Amino acid sequence: MFIGRHVLVLAAVLLLAACGGGREQPSMKFRSYSGPSVTHVVVHKQARKMYLLHHDQIMKVYDVGLGFSPTGDKKIEGDGKTPEGLYMIDRRNPNSRFHLSLGIDYPNAADRAEARYLGKSPGGDIFIHGRPAAYQNGVWDWTWGCIAVTDREMEDIYAMIRTDRPTPILIMP
Repeated sequence: MFIGRHVLVLAAVLLLAACGGGREQPSMKFRSYSGPSVTHVVVHKQARKMYLLHHDQIMKVYDVGLGFSPTGDKKIEGDGKTPEGLYMIDRRNPNSRFHLSLGIDYPNAADRAEARYLGKSPGGDIFIHGRPAAYQNGVWDWTWGCIAVTDREMEDIYAMIRTDRPTPILIMP
């Protein structure tokens, strides 16, 4: 009787585990990284490239998608532009609707002042994030101002960039 109960419990556990088949398990998107620290990030908008650096050494290079109106600096909410300037990557979102994301501290004081002068909101919520299936349509510049990479690349970036201390990101035209 005792063994029979254990067999039933084991069968129930296996059945429940089988029900999750076909979906990515949440723990699979969190990768580990033990290499040199990423000391800063550089995004070159015109080249559509993002560079992860350890001091003066390039560690990784990624092709990126930008805001749907990629030319020029972000001025106001809804303009579809990716901001330009020096910011900090300062937070993580493991539950992003874009797979995983790392937050950029836009808007800074200058961005807020510029938007206030224009009588508008500067917007916010600028992230480096993944690219869900709905946006894998051949159009690279589709975000509202964020920086997008593939989901698999985002897993690596998310593991490599620490947020226990802000990481500088320079976004160039």
